[in-house]
Amino acid sequence: MALAVAAALVGSSAFADTTLYGSARVSVEYNDLDTVYLDARAADGSLIPLIKGYDAWDVVNNSSRLGVRGEEDLGGGLSAIYQYEFGVDVTEGGNWESNRPKWVGLKGDSWGSVTLGTQWTPYYNVLGVADVFNDSSTPFGTFKEKTGYLGYVYGTRMDNSLVYSSPNWSGFGFQAMLVMNGDVGATDPTTPSELQKCNADNKLPCNLSSSVDMYQLNATYKNGPFFAGAAYMAVDGRSFDSYYNDPLFTGFKYTAPNWDGDQWGLAFGYNSGPFAVTLNYEDGDLNTLYYGGGTNVYVTGAYTFGNNIIRGAYGYTDPDKGEVAYYTDGVRTGTYTQDTINTFVLGYQYNFSKRTRVWAEYINSDADSDLIGSQQSLSIGTRVDF
Repeated sequence: MALAVAAALVGSSAFADTTLYGSARVSVEYNDLDTVYLDARAADGSLIPLIKGYDAWDVVNNSSRLGVRGEEDLGGGLSAIYQYEFGVDVTEGGNWESNRPKWVGLKGDSWGSVTLGTQWTPYYNVLGVADVFNDSSTPFGTFKEKTGYLGYVYGTRMDNSLVYSSPNWSGFGFQAMLVMNGDVGATDPTTPSELQKCNADNKLPCNLSSSVDMYQLNATYKNGPFFAGAAYMAVDGRSFDSYYNDPLFTGFKYTAPNWDGDQWGLAFGYNSGPFAVTLNYEDGDLNTLYYGGGTNVYVTGAYTFGNNIIRGAYGYTDPDKGEVAYYTDGVRTGTYTQDTINTFVLGYQYNFSKRTRVWAEYINSDADSDLIGSQQSLSIGTRVDF
């Protein structure tokens, strides 16, 4: 498929500025995870948290990808632009199946661009300044036990999206995203368990609303080594109040995320000479880490000398609610703790060239909670870009 795409692009005169690119990223990892399952019941019917941890070595694919991107000059300052990127699993298969960027649009010299498809979010384009590590188990990665980034589900890439990006006005810019995910019937659309996805790759359920399901905004400023940005995202869905107030209700009186919730973040960065630092702050309930809202502070630092880079990070994640109540037939039958999470990340990277690197990274996420487990991971990997 890759050769066929490349041959077609080389033979195309319309898209003269087209690039075939890719990145192969693989590591050997040791993971020690404590995963919490609420799958046992006490005599009163309430759930009992069980820690089902594991530790194992594995060869891991770290978001390898293959893609094409291009631009056609339409004249008068107008261009057609596109990107089509596939996830490539170089360890266990599953190629071409991911929500990596796939979009098409128009760009104008004076008014910016409008693009449609699966795209990086305005939220990530601010908070992602702190995405500096290589391994998928670090806070901006793809691990289930997420720490250090509250926007990891809805602040990465979103399908069914329309994005407007402004021009660069002396370092200032902004973006706006609308996610319109269609609609699908449900037996009881007020029941959280019956929120349905149109297909397995959708980030949002299709029956949240019949119009705009999510919107995101950002504003950024970049001047030399300095970066500053603010981002906001909100889901316009159902609150499920009538479901929670049903006399026969059993479960938590919250969903994670809050399907009628929002979240905002601030990011600051400085990168000059051998030093680079970032600071992120997030607050909101549009995440799946906590029932109810939470805040997160995440700090990174890096020092480069020769071909070597040393990185470190610290994240402090704190829930708004220290306890959440569990109900059985409308009666409160127990509570479960939600506690703070402290995350430490250390990493070393050696660059053989601009395209080839090796790394060693360690993450320790300490959580003392009924609903979230701890995590330790060691990753030794390599990456080749082309």
